[in-house]
Amino acid sequence: MHPFTPVASVPVDPANARVHEEGWQSWSPSGSYALGDKPYRPTNDNWATVCYRPGVTAPEDTFQGEGLLALDPGHGSPVRLWAAVDPTREVPSIRLTVTDGAVAEVSADGPVKEWTGATVQSVLGDWADSLQLPAPGPAPTVWCSWYEYFTAVTEDDIHENLRAMDTLDLPIDVVQIDDGYQKALGDWLTLSGRFRSRAGIADAIRARGRRAGIWTAPFLVDPASDLAAEHPEWLVRDEDGGFTHAGRNWGHDLRVLDTTHPEAAAYLTEVFRTLRAEGYDYFKVDFLYAGALDGVRHDAEADALTAYRSGIELIREAIGQDAYLLGCGAPLLASIGLFDAMRVSPDTAPHRRPEADDYSQPGQDAAEFTGAGRQWQHGRLWINDPDCLMARPAVETREQWAAHVEATGGLMASSDRLLSLDEWGVTTTRRLLGGGAR
Repeated sequence: MHPFTPVASVPVDPANARVHEEGWQSWSPSGSYALGDKPYRPTNDNWATVCYRPGVTAPEDTFQGEGLLALDPGHGSPVRLWAAVDPTREVPSIRLTVTDGAVAEVSADGPVKEWTGATVQSVLGDWADSLQLPAPGPAPTVWCSWYEYFTAVTEDDIHENLRAMDTLDLPIDVVQIDDGYQKALGDWLTLSGRFRSRAGIADAIRARGRRAGIWTAPFLVDPASDLAAEHPEWLVRDEDGGFTHAGRNWGHDLRVLDTTHPEAAAYLTEVFRTLRAEGYDYFKVDFLYAGALDGVRHDAEADALTAYRSGIELIREAIGQDAYLLGCGAPLLASIGLFDAMRVSPDTAPHRRPEADDYSQPGQDAAEFTGAGRQWQHGRLWINDPDCLMARPAVETREQWAAHVEATGGLMASSDRLLSLDEWGVTTTRRLLGGGAR
């Protein structure tokens, strides 16, 4: 860790000033706060690892952005933005504290550039434009199994919804199979007992004129997987010789695939080449923060961000430039230039409030807060994914959530059992997906 050094001192109007914090990854809270607000922070150690920037904790009464922090002084002066010089190589943490004399003291633990603009969102957009990335192409419309079936999804569920898309005349381009088809995290080519043929499903989807999509968490490894048992040398280690801990989920303490190990890289290439050959050309890659965790890798010269980017580049090479790549749970600034679309918020949920009011956790409020705060990224860095529309009657405040998804203009995805939709749900799903991503 580098020490924090002063960057700027800015007089502020405490009553009207606003600070924008940019979180580390897709699920890290990001958005604008008044100076008297308490920014959202992790409420337990596990969520700190899984949803925030591990090992980088902001002190009390301090704002902290990861690679980006903006300040509207609140008294008519221009908005000021401090940004990473080259975020694909180094993402400094940037802190802001306010003294009793109403002066914002800004510091950073790495090099930053300063930008000025009229509003917080406009100056963030100006910074993104300066990267001169190619404009992302339009996103396909998607149906995703996750928010109805979660890990209990079956092959028959996919076929039922595939038929329902035709019955209900829904404009869905991609049918994406989410978590639950695979035996274990890491054993991506071994099916769970609820699925008969991955290639067979892809064929059925394509026979109905739609595209086949599939979910993976390519850098996570379940310690109970065949991969972990047979190839422990493929896993990232900690400084003490144990395994780097990627947080706890699915009931297990997760490990990290070392994509700098030639055999592990070859395995990951095989996974994605196989899926592509079976007919899948839309890939949601999730829990990507794991690939950027610190640890001891086979290539001792590769730092965590270099290892992460090389892992994503390996996946892109395996699936081809014409396949669609959606990132999620990803370290955002380190992902610039790698993805077609990116989740820009925590997961939504059938409920509004996130657990323990931790705004990294699933909930419509949390997804709306961070999704709105990152609207500047849409069409500049990638197509924004605000997360899936859920329009079935059982979803709390479904009208408000649908309005948020529609307002983003980003990737439009449905995640209901389609036959459970009522008239409002069918009409809303058809309208949002019919508009597509702008």
